[in-house]
Amino acid sequence: MKADPALARLGIETATGALTSDSAARFPDGAHFRIEIPSVEGPRVLEAVVEAAAERGIVVNRVSQGSGAMLLTKAELEEMAAIAEEAGIEVSLFVGPREGFDVGAHARSGDGAAHAGQLRGIRGLRYAAEDVARAVDAGIRSFLIADHGLLAVLVEMQAAGELPAEIVWKVSVLMAPSNPLTLALLERLGATTANIPSDVTLEHLREFRATSTIPIDLYVESPDSLGGVVRGNELGDLVAVGAPLYAKFGLRNSRALYPSGEHLLGEACAIAREKVHRAAVGLEWLARLNPDLVQSAPGAPGLGVPRVHVGDSSKALISGWIENTIE
Repeated sequence: MKADPALARLGIETATGALTSDSAARFPDGAHFRIEIPSVEGPRVLEAVVEAAAERGIVVNRVSQGSGAMLLTKAELEEMAAIAEEAGIEVSLFVGPREGFDVGAHARSGDGAAHAGQLRGIRGLRYAAEDVARAVDAGIRSFLIADHGLLAVLVEMQAAGELPAEIVWKVSVLMAPSNPLTLALLERLGATTANIPSDVTLEHLREFRATSTIPIDLYVESPDSLGGVVRGNELGDLVAVGAPLYAKFGLRNSRALYPSGEHLLGEACAIAREKVHRAAVGLEWLARLNPDLVQSAPGAPGLGVPRVHVGDSSKALISGWIENTIE
């Protein structure tokens, strides 16, 4: 086809050979996959996840949160960090204030919904960088990014020593690439790990893996707002093709939680516990059909496990970039 030479020059494999075999790539510890529970909106919900995982005898490697670090108090951030550090779990918090929460109407319109995770203007970038710095001071070491400009700023700050080197930059599903070349571009921008659409076929997943080396985040079960796919029985096949892969277990037919808070706490905890149950079922399918695939242990290398009591160093370092009071 006409595009093949150009794609080859850009590093995209179009020959069938590389797109029919399983992935040979692994996490730093040699594992094929890790389990992620999304929409863990605060310390109580995180406790519910840890308890449910212990009850079911499974390992949860990462939790993520969608309401945003900006909506948690310093005490809540520190408590989440302490719980997760003890359990060896990465906590990835969304960065705000994204456009969907801002005063403009565009991101909440039908045609503008794709902009919901982006940041408006320099003001938005500065607030978002401060949101990261505040959570870093509480010990958090992983963040969900849904804006290319913000990713560029944060990677620049990290390279300058203004943010810790071990922070994980996780590309949100709100910015999920639909083709492997876009994933490769995100990797070059500095993404540590990235969500891809939940409805990918095994062929699409092979294409992504053949093009990029970073871990892929994939909803094995997705909420209704992301299509409501339920494919836990395919977990082994998805891992074999996409390794290293973060298998995310959302929950179809459940209430939307963002922004979350005390008024939704009971539901948020119940939803989180059921997500752990769905993960346990998926792991049973994997053990039945693909028993040779290996999951990472708690605290494995490459996880953005929080570091408690690290001081306020980032607060001082970041001032070189954010030198004026936010107006």
